[in-house]
Amino acid sequence: MSRKSQEYIDNRRTFLKKLAAAGGATAAVAVTGRSAVAGTQTETVPETAARPSGYHETPHIHSYYRTARL
Repeated sequence: MSRKSQEYIDNRRTFLKKLAAAGGATAAVAVTGRSAVAGTQTETVPETAARPSGYHETPHIHSYYRTARL
């Protein structure tokens, strides 16, 4: 293998390693940002009221059903 092609392979590997690291960092920031926003929203439920167990329609599920209709 010539010296020029070895440098090309090394540069390519370095680029791909940096690309993978940047993708991981971007994913970490996206996940952390969402959890910080989701953590600020609280649901107000009286402590005396027992939460129903099992299946129940939440606004999120209702929205899914509305958009999934064919």
